[in-house]
Amino acid sequence: MNERIFGRCGWSVSEVGFGAWAIGSGWGKVDEDDAIRALHRAIDLGVNFIDTADVYGDGRSERLIARVLRERRERVLVATKAGRRLLPHVPEGYTYENLSQFVERSLRNLEVECLDLLQLHCPPTPVYYMPEVFDALDRLTTEGKIRFYGVSVEKVEEALKAIEYPGVRSVQIIFNIFRQRPAELFFDLARQRRVAVIARVPLASGLLSGKITPQTTFPPDDHRNFNREGQAFDRGETFAGVNLERAFQALEELRQLVPEGYTMAQFALKWILMFPEVSTVIPGAKNAHQAEENARASSLPPLSEHVMQEVERIYRTYIRGDVHDRW
Repeated sequence: MNERIFGRCGWSVSEVGFGAWAIGSGWGKVDEDDAIRALHRAIDLGVNFIDTADVYGDGRSERLIARVLRERRERVLVATKAGRRLLPHVPEGYTYENLSQFVERSLRNLEVECLDLLQLHCPPTPVYYMPEVFDALDRLTTEGKIRFYGVSVEKVEEALKAIEYPGVRSVQIIFNIFRQRPAELFFDLARQRRVAVIARVPLASGLLSGKITPQTTFPPDDHRNFNREGQAFDRGETFAGVNLERAFQALEELRQLVPEGYTMAQFALKWILMFPEVSTVIPGAKNAHQAEENARASSLPPLSEHVMQEVERIYRTYIRGDVHDRW
C-alpha cells in the first residue's frame, strides 16, 4: 500500500482508505460480520485511514470501527463527521454547544479520548460564512476533544471558502471520473495551502464499478433507490448526480480503456490516484472481497497519458454538461 502525506497534519496515510458509510446504513443491509471482515481485510492490506460519520447507522459505523480497532495493534486514523444530526439541519444549529454534544457521542462510539479528525458533514453553504463555527472547532481542539478538523463539502465553491480558515486541515469532496471539476482551481489551491484532500464517492455510487446496468434494482433502504433526485440529501451524493442514460453510454467507452489486470473499479480508483493533490481516496466496502479489490488499486501501474486524455474526452462528451457547473 502506497502512502501519502495528509496535508499539514503530519500523517502518512494509505492512499486508499476505507469509506464506512456502507457498513453503517444507506446502501441496503450489510451483515455485521461482513462489515467486520471488510475492515480487518482492509487493515491487513495496509489501509490506515477510515472515514465515517455519527449518522451512519445512527452510530453503528463508528461502533463497528471501535470493535475492530480494539483487536488491532496497528495505528489506524479515524475521521468522523458531525452536523447532520441537527433537526432541522440549518446553519443556526452549528453552535459550539451542539458540536460539542456530537463530539462527545462520537468519542463514546469510537471509544477514544480525542478524535483524530472531525469534519463538518456537508453543512448548508451559509455555514462557511460563519467564522463562529470555526471558532467553535478551534475551541474543541484546544480542549483536546479533537486533534484536527476539516470539512466535507458538496460544492467546489464551499471547498474554496473553507480553506480560507487557517484551522481547516482537510477537505472531503466528491471526485471521480464523472465529477472532475475539483481538479481545476481547488486542487491547486489545496496544494499551495497544504490542505489534505479526501476523495469520496470515487465509484459514483457503484456506476464506475462496471457492475450496475440499466436493469439493476436497489432495496428500499439504499440511497440509490430513494435519493436519485435528491429527496433525502444532495443529489450529487447518489451516482455523482449524473444522468444515468449518458453515464451508461460513457461507461461503454470507458471499458475499452481498462488496462489488462485491472477491474473497472480499480481503474476508476487509479484514475483518482493519478492526481498527486489527492491525499487518500475512500471507497466503501460491504465485504472483505470488495475491501481487497479496493486496496489493491494502490499497487497497480500508473495509467498512461493517452488513457488520461481519453477519460477527459469521454467526460466532456457525455458527463460534463450535467454536473460540471452544478457542483
